[in-house]
Amino acid sequence: MQPVYLSTAYLGPVQQYCKMYQFGEVCLETYENYLKQTYRNRCTIAAANGPLSLSVPIVKPDTLKCLTKDIRISDHGNWRHLHWNAILSAYNMSPFFEYYEEDFAPFYEKRFDFLLDFNEELRRVICKLLDIEPNVTQTSVYEASVPNDFRESIRPRQPLPDPSFRPRPYYQVFQGKFGFIANLSIIDLLFNMGPESIVVLRDSSLPIRP
Repeated sequence: MQPVYLSTAYLGPVQQYCKMYQFGEVCLETYENYLKQTYRNRCTIAAANGPLSLSVPIVKPDTLKCLTKDIRISDHGNWRHLHWNAILSAYNMSPFFEYYEEDFAPFYEKRFDFLLDFNEELRRVICKLLDIEPNVTQTSVYEASVPNDFRESIRPRQPLPDPSFRPRPYYQVFQGKFGFIANLSIIDLLFNMGPESIVVLRDSSLPIRP
């Protein structure tokens, strides 16, 4: 099977991890020009008042265009403390938060210089917790046309149709208030479903059509 091409993502959505589950080979795009307002530096969790977006602040590049691999994290606004408090508030009553809390807490205490490094360290931990082992390689050049290209289709606003992704509903803490909210950050699935998360990934993944 040909590899799947994905962009980097901060605590990426369930759809992103469905691709990692489906494909043994993953090409992570690092030589694209960085795009704002994407999952590259943001995630969406289910909080007490509904979906909540958490954004990692970045240092504004000196040039109009900057490669994703060169994007630096800003320390502005004490964001690590704010993000962890938001996650704690949203999921401290979820069934599996206490099992995974110590896996995620260090990421909000340690300083990372580059967004890509931060995202990748989180991804490795998440894949381990999900019990999936994709072979992830980083691109060394940007190619406009690649197979299984999901670099731009998995996005917070106006995502492109994806016939291979059918979100399977699962238990969520605030489901009684808001109903099931599909395709949230992968941590929503992990904290609510624990070891059963991989079953949700499997049942949400449909065959890729040529």
